Amino acid sequence: MENVDVIMAMINKELGGWPVLQGLAWDESTFDFDRLMLKLSQYNNYVFYTVNTDVDEKNSSVRSIYIRPSKLATDDSIHYSYEIKALEAYMYLFLNFTLSLTNNPSTIRNDFLTLYKFEIELFKVQDRLGHHETVRTTLGNLSHTINVSFDASNYIRRLYLLANVSVMNTDIVIVTAPKFFDGISSIINQQSPRTIQNYMIWKFIMNQAGHMPKRFRNIVQQFNHVILGTSTAESRTITCANYVNTVMGLPTTEMINNIRNTFITMVNRSTWMDSKSKIIAIKKARAIKAKLGYPDYLESDDMTKLDKDFAEYNFNLSYMPNVLSAMQLHSKASLQMLRYPIDSKEWSDILPTNVNAIHRLSANEILFPAAILQTPLFDKDAPKYLNYGGIGFFMGHEIAHGFGDEGKQYDLNGNKVLWWSKATDNAFDTRKKCFIEQYNNYTLTQVNRSVNGNKTQDENIADDAALKQAFFAYQQWAKTHKNVDKKLPGLTKYSTEQMFFMNFGHTWCTKMTNEAVHDYINSDEHSPAQFRINGATSNFVEFDRVFGCKTGQGNSRVNKCNVW
Repeated sequence: MENVDVIMAMINKELGGWPVLQGLAWDESTFDFDRLMLKLSQYNNYVFYTVNTDVDEKNSSVRSIYIRPSKLATDDSIHYSYEIKALEAYMYLFLNFTLSLTNNPSTIRNDFLTLYKFEIELFKVQDRLGHHETVRTTLGNLSHTINVSFDASNYIRRLYLLANVSVMNTDIVIVTAPKFFDGISSIINQQSPRTIQNYMIWKFIMNQAGHMPKRFRNIVQQFNHVILGTSTAESRTITCANYVNTVMGLPTTEMINNIRNTFITMVNRSTWMDSKSKIIAIKKARAIKAKLGYPDYLESDDMTKLDKDFAEYNFNLSYMPNVLSAMQLHSKASLQMLRYPIDSKEWSDILPTNVNAIHRLSANEILFPAAILQTPLFDKDAPKYLNYGGIGFFMGHEIAHGFGDEGKQYDLNGNKVLWWSKATDNAFDTRKKCFIEQYNNYTLTQVNRSVNGNKTQDENIADDAALKQAFFAYQQWAKTHKNVDKKLPGLTKYSTEQMFFMNFGHTWCTKMTNEAVHDYINSDEHSPAQFRINGATSNFVEFDRVFGCKTGQGNSRVNKCNVW
């Protein structure tokens, strides 16, 4: 129980205690919202509002301060589902967790009910207002820009000082969803100090649950079993490896260039984009930087950067003190970035060990970590039809993100500049409606839920473009590499083009519990896997040709949606 004692001592000494554990003995006159916000931020825990340093959206050569809404619900599924079993699971999670930490259960049930009502109100605001609008201001003018329950300018000054960074009134602050802050503040102001303190400590303790002894992790796993349908927890080895990655921060080059050139051809052939917008789009596509595998410095024998990055990470054999120390160092490093120059070679927002890929619009770059450059997506010795149908699709997908609803707002340097003409913008919106309607008509029979075509449209359009880019790029490669790709044993009856599509489908093979499906549809901006396959192939005339499908037959759409 050493880890529990360490974290509870920290909560009592530094955070003002957890009322639910102290019962009526907790003194609300000691409540200090500003101090609690600041202290939690020091441990990289942002309860209502997240403050961090990021590349300035208008000037990608510098960094600015960003304020964004935090994730307010313990789990969105609780509030989306409206099922009594989800509420009961959440109640038991809270009751069992708190009962394991106190001998005084006198106020636990009432504290949970008021906390839950508060969380419901927060969730309603977050769900209603969304996070799309941004406002650009200065630190000195911040109090006139957002309405919050504390002195935001003073909070940011004190926060950055904890990292030895002095901020000035002229420093740029970019606020995401300013109306959200007003809505949240009005709800916070209606709550008692006890409810606010309970909620903020509960959020903090849930973030640390994975570091606590097994009996606490088992309580969380029981909750996850109801919400996500998972019967076993993730292996401890994987959990610990992911944690280290989070706190401590090739042959594919030819493929990316081929796919990029294919996209440029698709832009040139588009009929909806005017000539001026096409010229800018092509320049932007050519300027996209592709980062593969891992940062350059990891290949070097020079350990200077690693030594500098981890100079303050002095750990001992006590686990929970190490966790708390790492959280503080992680927060400090993020804040200190405000005064660091932009390094075009740095990797941000994704680690080499992540099985994922991203497009960083503010840098006009796409990143593919080493972990995703593995089978079944990529193998340097595999036939190219498999690689293009696997990782090639992901490459095309990330490129396409630079030219959609979000991408149109960022230029080739990563600055937030709308570079589409009004006519091009309107033409895109017209074509976008086709995809929204198409995906709205998909129903996941496993849970009898429809896909949200509006929420997923940006990803669906990127998928559609990606499949075309990867396929046409493979065709171009095959023209200059005749008879190089060999067929696979047992699959010789299929053409190389058929194998391209088959591997594309294979990479999306997915099995999910009913609970996980509900959670995915509620929270994810991507369509479920089967519709990422069916949607893109149904719009592609080359898929029809390769498999001899007639228009309107099976998965083939008569009115095919098309942007690129």
